[in-house]
Amino acid sequence: MRLSDFDYNLPDGLIAQAPCADRRDSRLMHLDGASGAVSDHRFAQFGQFFKPGDLLVFNDTRVIKARLYGTKDTGGKVEVMVERVLDTRRALAMLRASRTPKIGQHILLSNGAELSVLSRENDLFELHFSEDVFEVLDQCGQIPLPPYIERQAALADESRYQTVYARQPGAVAAPTAGLHFDETMIESLQAASVHMAYVTLHVGAGTFQPVRDDDIDRHVMHQEWYRVPREAALAVQRARQRGGRICAIGTTSLRALESAALESAALDSASSLAGEILEGDGETRLFIRPGFRFRVVERLLTNFHLPRSTLLMLVSAFAGLDAVRRAYGHAVQEQYRFFSYGDAMLIEAAVGNG
Repeated sequence: MRLSDFDYNLPDGLIAQAPCADRRDSRLMHLDGASGAVSDHRFAQFGQFFKPGDLLVFNDTRVIKARLYGTKDTGGKVEVMVERVLDTRRALAMLRASRTPKIGQHILLSNGAELSVLSRENDLFELHFSEDVFEVLDQCGQIPLPPYIERQAALADESRYQTVYARQPGAVAAPTAGLHFDETMIESLQAASVHMAYVTLHVGAGTFQPVRDDDIDRHVMHQEWYRVPREAALAVQRARQRGGRICAIGTTSLRALESAALESAALDSASSLAGEILEGDGETRLFIRPGFRFRVVERLLTNFHLPRSTLLMLVSAFAGLDAVRRAYGHAVQEQYRFFSYGDAMLIEAAVGNG
């Protein structure tokens, strides 16, 4: 398939620049991938699509204040965008400056902490922090809003660009499908006997990088760390046994589950075919596009994605390209709000797992 197959026209005015006043105030489109049928709802109605025994899988990653501003030891200004924390004193980051910092150069931050450039690989620099990385980010960093939000991060973004169940710090972009949930919504789903499980996938800045080759099979996905704990693996197995449907809350949860399923298949193909996954963690470059066979996830909650993006390709693989094209056309016509702070879509897979 070609990159142009995943293009669509989006008016700039439909790109959400701020969240709704209330997390549940967003709209919800329901798409049946098999029939292509769409219907319009409010996110407050999300629970009506689930029955007792269904399983929701959330990504509990926590967004870090990954954007830093500093000064080189030569006096020039530098913007630091942390991509991944490696340990308590080291991180990989993208650097923006009038002149690219050299290996060994130092960058001074506002709190007196110092960064030193250890090495470089392609667009990423390995940095050494003179103090604990997470403490420095908490003191000096800013929430890294996506590039299509054309404003500086505000104090309110520190809570709103974060899910209410965020636990594990490490992401530089939010798992945005989860932003629609508040505590009341989660409690009401639990009261209705809808089960919940949590995985972790630390979303990297690469999620915003464009696909540059028109032959999408030549695209190389950025690498992200994920973990599927034992409780989540067991929850998937039990949902299968009781006939519950498995819904990934966001493309990141889906990628974690399907990555774990592929790892399980390498060890035990029979378990993978049965929809079971093994606990564990690892790195994933899983690139899901049309033709991918989903082993675990049957339903997906997600926001609306950028034209020509890998996330739009993932959704097209899940629901079918034609169905997604029609649904996105409907969303534009009905003036849904797009991207991170926008509205949501609940998708039924076009075909069954296995």
